[in-house]
Formats: sequence, C-alpha cells, structure tokens
Amino acid sequence: MSLQTTPGEATVNVAANLGAVNATITAAANAAGRDPGEITLVAVSKTHGPERIEPAIAAGQALFGENRVQEAEGKWPALKAVHPEVRVHLIGPLQTNKVKKAVALFDGIETVDRPKLARALAREMAAQDRRLDCFIEVNTGEEAQKAGVLPADADDFIRLCRDELKLPLKGLMCIPPLDEEPALHFALLRQIAERNGLAGLSMGMSADFETAIEFGATHVRVGTAIFGPRAPWPPQSG
Repeated sequence: MSLQTTPGEATVNVAANLGAVNATITAAANAAGRDPGEITLVAVSKTHGPERIEPAIAAGQALFGENRVQEAEGKWPALKAVHPEVRVHLIGPLQTNKVKKAVALFDGIETVDRPKLARALAREMAAQDRRLDCFIEVNTGEEAQKAGVLPADADDFIRLCRDELKLPLKGLMCIPPLDEEPALHFALLRQIAERNGLAGLSMGMSADFETAIEFGATHVRVGTAIFGPRAPWPPQSG
C-alpha cells in the first residue's frame, strides 16, 4: 500500500491513506469470511501532532493509539475537548508511577502485562470511577527485551485480572518478533484467548494486519500507512 501525498511531497494525505487502509481491512475480512464490522482500526498517532490527527478525525476515525503517557497528555485533552466522541488507547508500556495519569487520559490500556500494574490499574479505576477497556499483552515470542506476560503464565494472569481484580478485560494483545512469521504468533494469541473465553484480539500492524485479520484480529493497530513516517518527539523547533 503506497502512501498518498498532496502536491507538496512532504504533506501526507491522511484522509486518502485512511480510506485505503479501511478498504484493505474490508477486503481482508471478506477474504477470511468475516464481517468487516467486527474489526476496529486503531490509528496509531504516536509522534504525530494535531495537524495530522485532525484530518483523520474529520474522515471518521474514532479510535487512536499512543505509546507514551507524557506525549498523550500534551495533545489529547485539547483534541478531546473539541472531539468528545474520540477514544484513545495506550498501546505502549505503562509504568506504575504513571497509572493515575493514564487512567485519567485514556479510554483503554492494551499493555497490561504484570500483576503489580494490574493491581495499580484496578485501584486507580476505582478511585477515579473510570472503567477502561483492558487488554493483556502476551509476549508470544518470549523475547527477553520485550514486555508482556509469557504464554505459559497467561491463563493465571487472565484469572487474576478478570476474576480477582475485576478489570474490564476485553482481550489480548501481541507484537510478534520482527524476524518471525507473524501468523504463528497470531494463532497462538487466538488459542490463548479462546480457551479463556476472551473475544478481543489486538494484533497486526501496518505490515501484517491483513494476516492478523485472517487469524481473527478484532483490533488492528496501523500508524505509518495512515500518517506517514514517524516524526521526532518532542517536535523539533527551528
């Protein structure tokens, strides 16, 4: 899928790119015998400012993904004041000392990955009387440098989050290793979700979301194919 640009080469045509991504989602769903309405696009707006985000909202995009609490804090309160219908998920790692801000800022946390964080989220959601959609991140590739609960520990962690802590658990999320076939990891995530009665599967990014849809993704996280190359954050002045 090629990015669409306006006559100025540096200007990305976000609306056209968004339309192309949605068309690809529909085609992939149809090819897999699925209803395209079952699949939610998370537009990954990390490192992009309001000038890129506003055209996506104007084109009908309602759910966005951010990697960092501090970055989201700098742009989303103002955007949500103008567009209260828009929702934002945290799709990057969350430190426990930022849970209070995260619960206030976001509508969903896709990276619940350890008991300490799960307990902190449960306490803070109760304190703020806010219920955020939660996804457990599973480290399907068992990569030492990557966050996420190990597949062998996933069932116990799901029980802790859902049954003991009563988190509003919607499903599972994964990021496959760069050098491995993503289908294997999508299949594994689906197996864990199915045996635990979870419907949500947040998996697939710009390079592999069509494969993820084939394996049952309910949420696909796409950034570059919509917004273009990532900008430096914080924005560079001058």
